[in-house]
Amino acid sequence: MKKVAVIGAGTMGNGIAHVFAQHGFSVNIVDVQQAQLDKALQTIARNVDRQVAKDLLTATDKQEILQRIHTYTQLPDGVADAALVVEAATENADLKLRIFRQLDAAAPATAILATNTSSISITKIAAVTSRPGKVIGMHFMNPVPVMKLVEIINGYATEKEVTEYIVALSKTLQKVPCVVNDYPGFIANKILMPMINEAICSLYEGIAGVTSIDTIMKLGMAHPMGPLQLADFIGLDVCLSILRVLHEGYGNPKYAPCPLLVNMVTAGKLGVKSGEGFYVYSNNSKDLVVSERFQR
Repeated sequence: MKKVAVIGAGTMGNGIAHVFAQHGFSVNIVDVQQAQLDKALQTIARNVDRQVAKDLLTATDKQEILQRIHTYTQLPDGVADAALVVEAATENADLKLRIFRQLDAAAPATAILATNTSSISITKIAAVTSRPGKVIGMHFMNPVPVMKLVEIINGYATEKEVTEYIVALSKTLQKVPCVVNDYPGFIANKILMPMINEAICSLYEGIAGVTSIDTIMKLGMAHPMGPLQLADFIGLDVCLSILRVLHEGYGNPKYAPCPLLVNMVTAGKLGVKSGEGFYVYSNNSKDLVVSERFQR
């Protein structure tokens, strides 16, 4: 299996393509927007340059990595000869179901179809295909070239051999695979999102400010990043989407999104991607600046 297709050229998609290409795989990135594909190639080149600067890779490695990556704007062309397809589109259930119907028709019958979803049911996605046994979750962490974890999620019908293969493949990518079962949020987000939501609720209720909340969790709990900064990094819209999946899937009020989170997403304050969330982000500064909305 040396031919991989990645669906979606966003942050996760280009990171996944980067890692596969770095480890000798030929990679097709498929996205409907050529501009997004061009941006992805530029991002991969910059990230590889950082690895070269740190002596993790050589200039020759960079050239070979970029030569292994090909871009397509049409789904059938990009997946026609793929042995593995990794879908990394926006975290939207309807979109993913539509993509998997198309993948099932376009990819070889023997191909494994993986999704990078962080919360949506693998069983539900697999059910729209004619190959549910070959559908699996392959949830990479952001930034993909740096983070070691791959959360591997078995759908109800995922074949044992497919799971074993994806586990071995993840190790080939120098990742650490952890296998979990298919329930809302899996493990990573079933535990992480309630913590982030509780941090937002604590801000909403006036218990503490942004800086205090994040500092307490960093210094007191040894978290590398505070929960509010992490929410900004993930994207507040993504956090809200995952919490809604948890709330609907478990029917437990403890997963209900904080009203402040809902309001911020409605207002377009999505974190790093929009330039403002709990903090304000500037290309010219790495210093954390709390949004005026939350300054006390």
